[in-house]
Amino acid sequence: MPQCNGQTFQIFLNEFSKTNLNELKILVLDNGAFHKAKHLKIPDNIILVFLPPYSPELNPAEKIWAKFKRNFTNKLFKTISELDKYVCGLANSLSENEVISICAFSYIFADAFWTIL
Repeated sequence: MPQCNGQTFQIFLNEFSKTNLNELKILVLDNGAFHKAKHLKIPDNIILVFLPPYSPELNPAEKIWAKFKRNFTNKLFKTISELDKYVCGLANSLSENEVISICAFSYIFADAFWTIL
């Protein structure tokens, strides 16, 4: 999606709810404002669970950002386009196994009910 806002999040929720209609989907989210937009209509087969505020240690995406930030050290981008190209290159270079190894928390693999793999 071109933006992160309530409107695009609503589109995501609507489309996601259409997959496997009889399946209950539980989304664990950070406290981004667009995740809590007042106008959101949460489909009946989706439950939103929010991480506690200020708890980056519980958010796997923060581990990816930490990797990205290390790659930014001492780099200068003259344009947003250069920055965009660089970030997209970093993201596209990650393999599925690398993402899993970076984002893994030991508790994810502690119980058989997790379906991450």
